[in-house]
Amino acid sequence: MDDRSGGDGYDPSVSSLDRLLVNVRRPSGDTVALAVGADGTVTAVIERSDDVAAASRAAGTTIDLGGRLVLPALAEPHSHLDKARTADLAPNPTGDLAGAIDAWLTAEAAGVFTHDDMVERIATELGRLLVAGVTCVRSHLNVGGRVGARHLLAARAAAERFSGVMDVEFVALTHTPTTGPGSEGNRRAVAEALELGIEVIGGCPHLEPDPAAAIEYVLDIAESHGISVDLHTDETTDPTMLTLETLAEAVRRRETGVAVAASHCVSLGMAPTDVQDRVAAQVGSAGVAVVALPQTNLFLQGREHPVATPRGLTAVRALRAAGATVAAGADNTQDPFNLVGRSDPLETAALMVMAGHVLPDEAFDMVSTAARAALGRPPVGPVVGRRADLLAVPVGSVRQAVAEAPAERIVLFGGRVVARTTATSSIDLG
Repeated sequence: MDDRSGGDGYDPSVSSLDRLLVNVRRPSGDTVALAVGADGTVTAVIERSDDVAAASRAAGTTIDLGGRLVLPALAEPHSHLDKARTADLAPNPTGDLAGAIDAWLTAEAAGVFTHDDMVERIATELGRLLVAGVTCVRSHLNVGGRVGARHLLAARAAAERFSGVMDVEFVALTHTPTTGPGSEGNRRAVAEALELGIEVIGGCPHLEPDPAAAIEYVLDIAESHGISVDLHTDETTDPTMLTLETLAEAVRRRETGVAVAASHCVSLGMAPTDVQDRVAAQVGSAGVAVVALPQTNLFLQGREHPVATPRGLTAVRALRAAGATVAAGADNTQDPFNLVGRSDPLETAALMVMAGHVLPDEAFDMVSTAARAALGRPPVGPVVGRRADLLAVPVGSVRQAVAEAPAERIVLFGGRVVARTTATSSIDLG
């Protein structure tokens, strides 16, 4: 991560100061203080002890971070909050994708998922993400079919509880089809979601009868309503399924500036290297961000390959080499599509190290700064000019943070402590 201060020392005549964060240890190993303005942004990185003392006297509030490693707060760029923590409500005995879909639809038809239940589950999940260090969340919500836009109402009610401590936005995950015969009900649900203020339009073009038409449909909506796009794309190990290329071509052709993300993109990881390089170049040129989702795709993908089972990840190396933004998210958490998951992006980062062959510093970036970039949001962290959304952990390096995922964490939103977890343990050797 980049921990450059953007300036040296502290000058009270030019640096606004509302609160002061002291004993801040940066990945470079030095300990500094951070001046935070009333708007929650870092206004100065203070290195000299006499300057720290002067700033402390002037600050309205001083927060001692105790020499913990201070990093940019985490982000969750792809979740399914409406499904979170339903693994016991909708059991998936086979563990595969077909079993997950059947389990969810069966429970849904039986009325298992009530509005109040969904509100409480979503609120619980947001709380777990916050204490893990997440201050920015994007969640896909089912829109269409028999549920219409009801999931959005529950998600909005839950998210209101976290106003002012984390940024939460929702994607209309449209049911198929969205074009042609049988699409009328799904389109009505999308229109309702737009009236309710959905921030992002999504869908699954690779499952549509006409993928290209479905892509044009969501891009039309995004352009006309001034919202972003985030599509479930090529969630399959079939190397010939490359709607990601179709999406990149459509975005480049339109040149409208709409922020576009493509999630999953598993089939690109199965394609030959020349195909990976070609598609990655198009994605990078179009400015389409890609979100890898190791947890759910490692669980669901590759079951039809009992030998040399594929990893269920996109072509991370080719995409990064082409200049594309590549982030990583958790996707599903303890639901029929992923029976485990701890609501912690450091778990996702560790999986990217192990399964994606990404180095720890890069993996951390994929669940922090790159994740925010994929959502079209500016970076945060202990850098002048950035909002002081921070994660303070009692470890010595970014690598150690990813490896150990320590339970003890302090989370700040705009320089204000919004979550704190302490942990104690004991060993009795008799």
